[in-house]
Amino acid sequence: ASANLGFVKMAQSAAWTQSTTGASTGIIIPANSQITAISLLVTTAPDSANLLVGTTDGGTELCTAVALGTSADVILNGSTSITDADTWKDVGTSDITVYTEASTGTSGVGIITVEYIQNNNLA
Repeated sequence: ASANLGFVKMAQSAAWTQSTTGASTGIIIPANSQITAISLLVTTAPDSANLLVGTTDGGTELCTAVALGTSADVILNGSTSITDADTWKDVGTSDITVYTEASTGTSGVGIITVEYIQNNNLA
């Protein structure tokens, strides 16, 4: 057996603001990467809503409905609402941009973090 084989887990973080208009987070995940976790740090209390996380404006390819609640200073786990596990397994042959969009409300603010294994190529 080979020793010391593996991959380094990467992460990118960006600010998000609760809005019903989809917006790019500025996070770009490299092609053929495997997403391992998505988390939301809520720093300003949101209006009760679901947050969609996708690879397109208004998309739900990564998380269909992360319940934001109405509290600040909490961390929410995006992996509880995975829409398409295939997208998590391998983002595809092109880089993807991560977008967020809320089902309603405008009060919440926070930080989204996407953890991934770069170019793991599990397709």
